[in-house]
Amino acid sequence: MMIMKINNKISNWIIGAVLVCTALACDDDFLEKNPLDSLSSETFWQTEDHVVTGLAGVYATLTDNYLGYERVYYECLSDNAVNAMPNFEQTNLYEMTIGALSATSGGALNNMFLQPYKAITACNYFLANADGALEDPLLTEDELNVYKAEVRFIRALAYFDVVQLWGEAPLYTAFPDDLDEMVVPKSPVADIYQLIEEDLNFAISTLPDTPYSGHAVKGSAQGLLGRVLLTQEKWAEAADVLKDVIDGGKFRLADSYKDIFLKGGQANPSVNAEILFSTKYSSNDVHRVDPVPAGLYLELGQQYYLQPFADLADAYQMSNGDDPASTSLPSENYQNRDPRLDMTMKLPDESWPNDVPIFSSMTGFVMEKYVDLAVMPLTSEDAFESDNDFVHLRYADILLMYAEAKNEASGPDGSVYNALDEVRGRSGVNMPAVDRTMYADQGSLREFIRNERRVELALEGHRYFDLKRWGIAKEKLDGMPTTGGNIMVFKDHFYKLPFPQSELDSNPELVQNEGY
Repeated sequence: MMIMKINNKISNWIIGAVLVCTALACDDDFLEKNPLDSLSSETFWQTEDHVVTGLAGVYATLTDNYLGYERVYYECLSDNAVNAMPNFEQTNLYEMTIGALSATSGGALNNMFLQPYKAITACNYFLANADGALEDPLLTEDELNVYKAEVRFIRALAYFDVVQLWGEAPLYTAFPDDLDEMVVPKSPVADIYQLIEEDLNFAISTLPDTPYSGHAVKGSAQGLLGRVLLTQEKWAEAADVLKDVIDGGKFRLADSYKDIFLKGGQANPSVNAEILFSTKYSSNDVHRVDPVPAGLYLELGQQYYLQPFADLADAYQMSNGDDPASTSLPSENYQNRDPRLDMTMKLPDESWPNDVPIFSSMTGFVMEKYVDLAVMPLTSEDAFESDNDFVHLRYADILLMYAEAKNEASGPDGSVYNALDEVRGRSGVNMPAVDRTMYADQGSLREFIRNERRVELALEGHRYFDLKRWGIAKEKLDGMPTTGGNIMVFKDHFYKLPFPQSELDSNPELVQNEGY
């Protein structure tokens, strides 16, 4: 394949184009026959089959790094967990939490930046060329628009990561005619959110209003738009969009909390009914093969790369709703706790089917969510069995976001309490209803909702983003004890990440975020 040497100025653009070509199953000499500035409908994009293949290429960008299963590692930037054993891809996460956060951090920081832009490049390439398939008499414009709506949903998902992590950032709305178009300054946050909302509103108006089955549907776009509006503190608008999902009746809480995160459960309609969108993996498309075999079972269940803090375990109420610090129930060793605790992490005195791990836990806890205990004992070969879908958006989050948005917009009312009670009272959890007297005002209910989000969505990649959007990341993280006798460091300018040095070098129009 051509491009043995590439200029840093265009490297990321080429990465995106090569990724698209790879996902489209191009021949090895495809790029030599079709230079990067001439990938067009003349060589592809002439039939609906081409569009379907191109769409598969876009979805394939969700299987790597922070748009795929490794999104769980965002928990290691929060007070939920520590990256105790770095995997080969996400290096320097621990160093980032103890103050060594800079443009040259590399590793995880670079992946956080590159993966969304790879997805964006793939989306823009698809949107620039898909109209060529209208030559196919069997493909109508309405049908093509559904494919485009899926792609615009994924572009919104990727740009949402970018704007939450960096704030102002390069904004590419189309596939470039030449490489110079990739050298652009940062766009305002408002402009990025405007594109995200436009993409999602198009998706909502175009995608089928059906349960989720692997491709984005109307509910997927509504749920993501609700999260986008919530992050911007557009409380009333967010509540309205999320209420539409609730009233739509296409989604409901799973019968089994634990099975939401396991492949066997995800294939069960009663479990899948909770999922609005996920990164899909198959038995022939395991989590990771290169550069070394890896996956959730190996990384979390055997080698304990991600270890929950006691601070997270202590956030779970007693099974009767009491605060663990003042309860009449026996509470030693985390007994009589909210059942979600034991389904989320291995507790200090709990025995697993293979209690001979390669590594021991430095925090006393091990992540259990996304780990199928039925595959124990684990060996290195079991990495190839790790094909659980990674859930980006589920119905419990819709209910919790609705409760938060409605409470912030107009204070407590019956619909807020009912949404919380539904999450807490799900089958197999059966936590008591929210005490309407104890949490009767907006402020106290706000704190309750925030804690409920923490325990319900624990170790799913949300906590870091929640702490930042609530403006309490410094309060919660700075000075918190972590492993190795260190403390976490979170400075004011850490609310925005630094642009990787390689991006500054390749894009002279890009200005580093303040403080770095």
